[in-house]
Amino acid sequence: MFTLAAYLHRIDPFAIHISGNFGLRWYGLSYIVGFVFAYLLLRWMTRRKLSPLEPGRVADFVFIVALGTLVGGRLGYCLFYAPDRFIDFSASTIFGVTMPMWGVLKIWDGGMASHGGILGIIASCGWFARRNKLPALHLFDLCAVTGGLGVCFGRVANFINGELVGRKTAADTPLAVKFPQDLLDSRFWPAEKLAGLEPVIRTAGPEQTGVSADRWADMVTNQADQAAVTEALKRIVDLTQQAGELPDAVAGQLAPLLDARHPSQLYQALGEGLLVFVALMLIWAVARKPGVIGCWFLIVYAVMRIVGEQFRVPDAHIAHLEYAQLGVTRGQLLSFAMLSIGLVLLIAWSRRAVPKLGGWLRPAPLEPG
Repeated sequence: MFTLAAYLHRIDPFAIHISGNFGLRWYGLSYIVGFVFAYLLLRWMTRRKLSPLEPGRVADFVFIVALGTLVGGRLGYCLFYAPDRFIDFSASTIFGVTMPMWGVLKIWDGGMASHGGILGIIASCGWFARRNKLPALHLFDLCAVTGGLGVCFGRVANFINGELVGRKTAADTPLAVKFPQDLLDSRFWPAEKLAGLEPVIRTAGPEQTGVSADRWADMVTNQADQAAVTEALKRIVDLTQQAGELPDAVAGQLAPLLDARHPSQLYQALGEGLLVFVALMLIWAVARKPGVIGCWFLIVYAVMRIVGEQFRVPDAHIAHLEYAQLGVTRGQLLSFAMLSIGLVLLIAWSRRAVPKLGGWLRPAPLEPG
């Protein structure tokens, strides 16, 4: 049977690494690529007179939506998954300078929430529509039809980062992958299991890990040494992402110790991203009333997210909030709410007496003015 279980995830998260944690990451690049594709698609639609949005205003619109996505995504993550970030003003070191920083702004600590990003998009569409006298629901439709591509690129970037990993699976499962980043999650690697990394620590050496292999077993059970243990684990993960004889040796020893997992990020890139984009393009082949495409995005994305969550491990800090009695995760609950809202709005907005817009295959003519 075809399988990638022998494959150890060793992809460098930096597209361009400058120094330390500074550089161009694939995650950030995925957002840029997503917005570029959105711009190109919207330019194509507006030039074909499928939208009252002028081609010359597409760049402005994409910029506002990009801003709303980033702000909404980050605030949504903090609100839904890590509310402690709102009251976190601990010190952080940036470019060698240590200073207090609001936890919400620590974008390297945690991430973005897609549900929050959607709320940010809705808000930005409303603002842009009011300033430019355009139908807000139609602008949301434009975002919805391009949003799937952005989600696809973002999930691929999640895979490159080795984050939002999938649930454990059999080693012979097709596409199964092993993630060194598992070392950084205490759910997967408690102290007694970390002690078994001694051969890996010894092979890497104290120059690479900053710790002695002879003391490793004691360190992982000594609370006073937890900072050194965490730093050593981060260095091991970083080492596996490099090329060379030593990284290859360390990766070879580490691979048998890791669990095979579903590459849930790629499942979600396909379902929540590419399939959503294709579905909405097919639905909008025929002109629709403003808001209908946005509703279909909520519906199709929610269904794909509910399915995708079945293969994904919940974030570490909300694992205890997994609704075991209901058999659903936090992401699935939010998606059920999104699905319900999408269905209700689809029924309501489909009945409105307003002109249809869009329709790349069978367009509706734009009314003068």
